[in-house]
Amino acid sequence: MLKLFSLKKTIIGFFIILGTVSCFLLLNLKFSFDFSQFFPEGDEDLIFYQEFIQDFGTDDNFLLVAVEREGSVFNTGFLNEFHQVSLDAKHFPYVTQNQSLTTLFYPIKSPLGYTRLPIIRRNDSTKFDKDWKKIQEDDLFINSLIDAKATSLVLALETEDGIDYQQSTELLAAVRDRLAKAGFQNYHLLGRAFFYEALIDMQKRELIVTTIASSLLIFLILFLVYRRVAVIAISLFSILLALLLFMGVLSLLRIELTVLAAFYPILLLIVGTSDVIHIMDDYLGKLKKGLEKEMAMRLTLKEVGVSTLLTSVTTAIGFASLLTSKSTSVSGFGMNSAIGVLTAFVTIIFFTCALLLLVDKKYLLPKKENPHIWSKRLLATNTFTKRHPRSILIGSFIFGLFCIFGITKINTNYQIKNSFPINSQIANDFEFFQQHYAGFRPLEVAVITKGTHKVTDFTVAQEIENVVQKMKSFPEIRNVQSANALFKGLNKANNLNKSAYFVLPKTEREFLSYRKDINKLAKRQFEKFVNPDETKSRITSKVLDVGLDSITRVYDDLNTFLTTQTDTTQVQFRLTGTGILLDKNSFYVRESLVNGLLMGALLVAILMVFLFKNLKLLFISFLPNILPILFAGGLLGMLNIPLEATISVVFAIVFGITVDDTIHFLGRYKVSRANGLTKEEALEITFAETGRALVITTLALFFGFMVLLFSIHAPSMTIGLLVSVTLLAALVLDLLLLPVLIRKLL
Repeated sequence: MLKLFSLKKTIIGFFIILGTVSCFLLLNLKFSFDFSQFFPEGDEDLIFYQEFIQDFGTDDNFLLVAVEREGSVFNTGFLNEFHQVSLDAKHFPYVTQNQSLTTLFYPIKSPLGYTRLPIIRRNDSTKFDKDWKKIQEDDLFINSLIDAKATSLVLALETEDGIDYQQSTELLAAVRDRLAKAGFQNYHLLGRAFFYEALIDMQKRELIVTTIASSLLIFLILFLVYRRVAVIAISLFSILLALLLFMGVLSLLRIELTVLAAFYPILLLIVGTSDVIHIMDDYLGKLKKGLEKEMAMRLTLKEVGVSTLLTSVTTAIGFASLLTSKSTSVSGFGMNSAIGVLTAFVTIIFFTCALLLLVDKKYLLPKKENPHIWSKRLLATNTFTKRHPRSILIGSFIFGLFCIFGITKINTNYQIKNSFPINSQIANDFEFFQQHYAGFRPLEVAVITKGTHKVTDFTVAQEIENVVQKMKSFPEIRNVQSANALFKGLNKANNLNKSAYFVLPKTEREFLSYRKDINKLAKRQFEKFVNPDETKSRITSKVLDVGLDSITRVYDDLNTFLTTQTDTTQVQFRLTGTGILLDKNSFYVRESLVNGLLMGALLVAILMVFLFKNLKLLFISFLPNILPILFAGGLLGMLNIPLEATISVVFAIVFGITVDDTIHFLGRYKVSRANGLTKEEALEITFAETGRALVITTLALFFGFMVLLFSIHAPSMTIGLLVSVTLLAALVLDLLLLPVLIRKLL
């Protein structure tokens, strides 16, 4: 490698060209957000759902527009304006169906056939009280198209399946423009298109803010540590170049940035800073001793370069442990981060080292020798570990017990609303629909007939109705709809529109006669619930976002009912939908987390055995790195933070980074021992020469992740806090526990 540095100008030029190309590639970088990114890949429920939507389409292809009016919506002017917006909605881009209370009618059977009665007679204010009373009696539209206090109406839009970000912004622009023309200022949105727009805008904002904040932070740290323009410029330019190259690689590979993309700048800048500081500190230390640049770099790469390579590989392995996650968003983040860490290492080793060799050492070394405050304090720490080994071991044991106790309190009571930007419009609108309507979380029940039975058989319809009524008995489940609603509606229409008759007809003969009427009057609505050969159907609903643990109890009760209280010889019922898949992914988090960390630990162990060739050193190195992971889990439990897919990346970050300090510490100790020093002399050299870099890099990591506290994304704030505090704990364990273990076991 050192021979390559004879071509240092060529290396620098090559990296500058790569950076320039990456700048152009950034123009093609794309963002994406889809709840399907968090579906458990390979799960049988996902496979079933993917087959299910072939017949019925997705369950998130909607956009709800709730318009409020102070006092009451029963105002002729307001209703007419809302009605016109409802009619115009069919011309909005990507909208396939639209409906609201002002466009719907009650069917009524007369001697001349079926006639239609408006649900709301907009132009006759004398009928408003009667219409509202009828709506309340029927309870068909409360919490779906009108709220319980009649202060808002909903325009429900069905969209094409899977609309992307660009299509979402087009649709929302059309909706907002039409609402503005109607003079509606107080409105709320809910649906895939709104989520897409809001969350991708958040991703862009987070990426820019974290990049700027992290860059400023790194500049400040480098300034405080080195106070030399050349050193700061080389370090900062190298780190930013590594980030640029990484983003260029993502663009070249056409990898879209997800909600976790905000971590990339922090990870790359902070990990790159760690590599730079370890290389820079050692190289400058050797220059201070009077060595020539080439010899100083040769020794630095020999003594620190190998450790830096190993720490980069172990960090990459830590992130790669996320590949065991069934969520494509989390596993993709793990792989991308691993690529980023290795990109940073290659950039630092080649580009930074080439730059350092090119610059005269008089521009690198401080004008005045720094005081020995670092050495004194670090050596004092070493002395403390020598004098109080028992206290340190007992304290570490108690600390471990505290962490384990906290882990027992970890919960998975995750809520979707935590994914939204804090105090944002989407968060406020989501809460509005939670309070006044049925919420967002879709829940569907797939209905599959057996043998020769069809969903339009009277006995099967009765089974479906039993399930519908059971679902309505749960306060968390709202807006339950099935094909039976059409039969019940016609039964009501044939009985003077009386609410008491909104039930299935009592006889099979009546039921079959209504089936013929449905073909004439509501064929399109019927086809939304029943497939062409009538062997499959769906029951749709919404579930309030009350937390995963509470929802799981509802699912369990409902599944018990489906298996024990329905006639499974005629029909099979199965819970499905995007809500089920999102919730199920949370159950996989713990399993994939443990499997991933165990696999990562095994790979790291193999690498460390290869490096140290000493099983005792391997054992010593693992103890200080297990405790920080336990600490992260303990904090989750003690702070009552739900464990979900996004939060799970904390453990990969902690595992990948904390082991770095241990490797650098043990690497320096091993080199010192190989040079003939005694155990105590080797520890003193390790504290004096490597301790400073460990403290500086950990502080950089600590403040780097603390930048996330300025995030508007709650999980990102949580990750920033957990990682920052855990990395500090890891540093303390490395500086206190490692020396004690070395003295006891080596």
